[in-house]
This record gives sequence, structure tokens and C-alpha cells, in this order.
Amino acid sequence: MAHESTYKPSSAFEKWLDTRLPILRLAHDSFVDFPTPKNLNYWWTFGGILTFCLIVQIISGVVLAMHYTPHVDFAFASVEHIMRDVNYGWLIRYIHANGASMFFIAVYIHMFRGLFYGSYKNPREVLWILGVLIYVLMMATAFLGYVLPWGQMSFWGATVITSLFGSIPLVGDAIVSWLWGGFAIDNQTLNRFFSLHYLIPFLLFGVVILHIWALHVPGNNNPKGVDVKGPQDTLPFHPYYTVKDAFALILFVIFFAMFVFYAPNMLGHPDNYIPANFLVTPEHIVPEWYFLPFYAMLRAVTFDILFIPAKLGGVILMFGAILTLLVLPWLDTSRVRSGRYRPWFKLFFFLFVVVCIALGWAGSQPAEDGSLQMYIAQLGSVYYMAFFWVIIPLLGVLETPVNVPDSISKPVLQNA
Repeated sequence: MAHESTYKPSSAFEKWLDTRLPILRLAHDSFVDFPTPKNLNYWWTFGGILTFCLIVQIISGVVLAMHYTPHVDFAFASVEHIMRDVNYGWLIRYIHANGASMFFIAVYIHMFRGLFYGSYKNPREVLWILGVLIYVLMMATAFLGYVLPWGQMSFWGATVITSLFGSIPLVGDAIVSWLWGGFAIDNQTLNRFFSLHYLIPFLLFGVVILHIWALHVPGNNNPKGVDVKGPQDTLPFHPYYTVKDAFALILFVIFFAMFVFYAPNMLGHPDNYIPANFLVTPEHIVPEWYFLPFYAMLRAVTFDILFIPAKLGGVILMFGAILTLLVLPWLDTSRVRSGRYRPWFKLFFFLFVVVCIALGWAGSQPAEDGSLQMYIAQLGSVYYMAFFWVIIPLLGVLETPVNVPDSISKPVLQNA
């Protein structure tokens, strides 16, 4: 949302810098005086919370990398060294480990908010696509990081997930060999995973900058889903939304701290406190909780489909569920953005949220043919894909939305 700059340099140095590198003007126009819809609720504060999470993960990760040894003989011991011998190492590690979960809690809330309020629709398609790319990079980084402690679940989780690529015709074996760095998961694999886990967050930070840039072109969406009609519909970002974001961030940090100080291992797996042993397979191999819905989809395909083997079908379903998000802006045929004014969409959306939670539970349970969790995984996978490819396109044609306000301020001013 282009607007005239109101930045005025207040010192000789600021004037000198502004004529050569107007970075202070950019920051002022983007985060101080930026016109923001006046009706944003607390669901919009998770963008700032996610930025905070990324910074915490990068800083804590750099410190941990100073003491970590990416070698299969020493990785597990180096993590124990961090916990026991490095000053406040236990705190840094628990912040980093639980920070990944906080990151995904915030991103899932952020994504569900975008889905409900139609933040992926014209003119915000590129903004949404960049957000999905951020999510994919987060998943890659989290998976790579989960391997680094070199515990039982780290080793066997990496074995199961990377071997899935072998089901891809023609190039599958080559991809697996590249990921492993050889013919088995060993020291060269751990070195590769450590290098990529350290590198990708900086790439992620760059995509976040593009995401923020793409946000500032059309401006924020809002709960009503209507375009801003003028200055009467907006407020400057500071102090109105900086204070609101700061309050939400404080509450989030308290929630974060509860896990770090009182339940640091609640979201982890106890088997990861056992050194990796390729001769002993854990009874039940599970990824971190934030991967569980997609893990359930991966295991949901238990039969061959035409010429597609069951294993490859699960891989296609899992990656298709993620890639579907990229084309969502073109699947939704409704002209109304906000789910507030779409009664049938609202119903199917909340059912979609319940299905995602159910898929997460199914993914955490053992894969047993004919079990409740397998039926839930299969039905949930069908609904997940149908929601995007069938329900959303049809609702845009068949649904009759309720009346949408002409502007953000008009309904309020009419009742004043």
C-alpha cells in the first residue's frame, strides 16, 4: 500500500544518511507510519511473533553450533556437554528445542487465520506463496535439526523419512544417495544435515524479508476482507499496533517460558535421550508433533493405486498436501474474502481444523491395519484434499454470502 513518506531527519547524521542510504526512512515508513486497517484483531499479531521466533532460533542455534560436534561418535556426547558443562547451555538448548515447537504453533495459527480470512486472494497471491515457501523451509530446517542430537529417534526418523525418496521412479535412489552422502546414514549424513540446518535459517530470513515486502505492497488484509477506502479506515502502525503486538508477544513469551522452565521435554520423545543404535529399532518411530498430520497422510495409503505402489502413493499424498497450498489462490472461486460472511465455508473450515488435529493424533499412533487411527488417517486425508480441490471451488459457485460492508468504518459511522 503505497503512501507518502512522512519521515523527517532529526539530526545532521540522519540527514547525511538519508541522502545516501535511506534505511531509516524505509524503517519509519514500513513500521512506524505505515497505514494499517483499524480493525485488525489479535490473530494478526502472530506475524510479529513469528519474526521473534525466527530471531530466537537463529541466535540460540549459532551459540549451540559453537559447542556441537557433527560426528556420529561425538554428537550425542556434545549435546550432553552443552547441557552439563557449558554455562547456561541447558537453557540455550531448551530454548532452541522448544523454540521450534513455538515457531510451528505460531505458524499454524498464522496459516489458519490466513485461510479463514482469505489473505491469499487477489492481490496477495505472491504474499501467500512466499508464506508457503517459508513454511516448507521451516519444515526442512526442523527435520534436519531433529537428526543432530543423534539419539535413537533422530537416527531412525532420518532413516525412515529419507528412505521414502527411494520410492520415486528413476531418480529416487540417486536422491537418497545424495541425502545420505553414501550407501547408509552415517557420519557424512550428519555432516550434511548439520551444514544445511545451519544454512537454511539464513535463507529463511531472506524469504521473510521478501514476505514483509510483499505485505507492504497491497497492505494488510483485515477481518472484514474489504479494501481500505481511505485514511478513515486506517491507523498508523505505531503506536497502535506496536503496543498490541508487544502485549501479545509478552503473553506468548510467558507461554514459551512455561515449557522451557517447567516442561522442557514435554514436546520431545524420550527415545532421543538414548544414543543412536542402528542395531536396535524403536518400537514406534514418530517425528516431531508438527509433522504428525503429514506423517498420518504418508501412512494412509496402504494399497496400490493402478500402477502406483502404496509407498509412492503415500509420498505423493504427503507432498501433494503441502504443494496444494501453493495453488490455493486459484482454487478459491469466491469473490468474498473473509470467512465471516460465508456461512457454508465457515462450517467446512472449522471441520477442516478438526480434521487436521485428528490427523495429528492418528500420526502419533502405531500404524496398524484396520485400526481406528488408520481409518481416521485415510478419511482425514480424503477430506484434507477435498477441502482444497472440491469444496472450496464449489462453494465459490454455490454459496450465497451474507452482505459484506462497503468499508471498514462505514458500519461504525452509520451507528454513531
